Amino acid sequence: MSFKEILPDVGEQTKAVHAGEAPAPDTHASAPDIVMSTTFTVDADTTFSVEGLAENDPWIYTRWGNPTVRQLEDKLAALEGAEMAVAFASGMGAISGLLFHTLQAGAHAVVSDVAYAALAEMSNDMIPALNVEISKVDTSDLAAVEAAIRPNTRIVYVETPCNPLLRLTDIEAVAAIAHKAGAKLAVDSTFATPIATKPLSLGADFVIHSLTKYLGGHGDALGGALLGRTADLQPLRKKTAIRMGATISPFNAWLIMRGIATLPLRMRAHADNALKVAQWLEQHPKIKRVIYPGLPSHPQHALAQRQMHNFSGMLTFRTADGKAAARVLANKLRIIHYAVSLGHHRSLLFYLHSADLLQTTFRFDTPAQLAAWHSFADDGIFRLSVGLENHDDIIADLEQALTEV
Repeated sequence: MSFKEILPDVGEQTKAVHAGEAPAPDTHASAPDIVMSTTFTVDADTTFSVEGLAENDPWIYTRWGNPTVRQLEDKLAALEGAEMAVAFASGMGAISGLLFHTLQAGAHAVVSDVAYAALAEMSNDMIPALNVEISKVDTSDLAAVEAAIRPNTRIVYVETPCNPLLRLTDIEAVAAIAHKAGAKLAVDSTFATPIATKPLSLGADFVIHSLTKYLGGHGDALGGALLGRTADLQPLRKKTAIRMGATISPFNAWLIMRGIATLPLRMRAHADNALKVAQWLEQHPKIKRVIYPGLPSHPQHALAQRQMHNFSGMLTFRTADGKAAARVLANKLRIIHYAVSLGHHRSLLFYLHSADLLQTTFRFDTPAQLAAWHSFADDGIFRLSVGLENHDDIIADLEQALTEV
């Protein structure tokens, strides 16, 4: 019996370990092979154009498809409850593939006004330059989302929790708004992972993941993925993903697949550590505020309890004079690395200064949007990706560094 036949009846951890994989038919190797070849021998009638490519055709060229990459895609689809996944070289590759496939000249998109920096910046200038209208809204405000919808709206794009504020969006409610208008909903669920939230089950049409973060989990492989219905993703793979060339290396696909095997275990440990660190920070005299979906003090804690089955490992906190505190923490931390990115096995901390971000990345059209930013971030926030170290060691590291702040 193949794994696909038993898949519906098994648990999350079993899917993480086995989905997309089977012993190699020739060597009987238990671990999946890495197929690094860029090209494959074919028969004389093979098409030279991707136009003639069918989803399950034999392998031809790795930019078009690769056995190791397909194993990763099958594993991701099983975990997310999706019909299909398309893997990319990075999270931004997945985002670009979706937006450039979905939005043609004259179209309109509603995009979260706070989102991953590269998306925010691309939707500030590059996409509008292609005669595509973008409305940036606080997607936690359902009335604002509904008011932003236009007759030519093709997609509503949200992040939940959003980067870096950890503000949440009600996926089910926004899906209803988008679908009523004939638009599709895309959800970047990188912070949540499939262990916390399955957006497709709540009405989303597309799910985006940066595989570089929690799914890979070890900070050593770039990757991205787009998941959804086969009817949507087959043409996207053929028309956009293959032609744009953001193809993930089979070696990175293998590394990420190896990381996913422990994803449910890691996410439980990340969430347990993050809650303990958040609770400790919340009581610290030098911390002005902590934002973590698992804390009752999070302004959307009730939504988090309803929509997230794991509160993940991301939290933010504020101090007085954050810029000065950042210099101290960067020099004094011993276990926590002062570095960008997130979702790795090691803890990572970085300071995000509001004045800088509001100049380079986030553009707000209304005073209410600016006020919403400041309600979470004030003059700036520390983003802490809580790793898998002993929680008391993470706390001790913060404690000794904060004495100098």
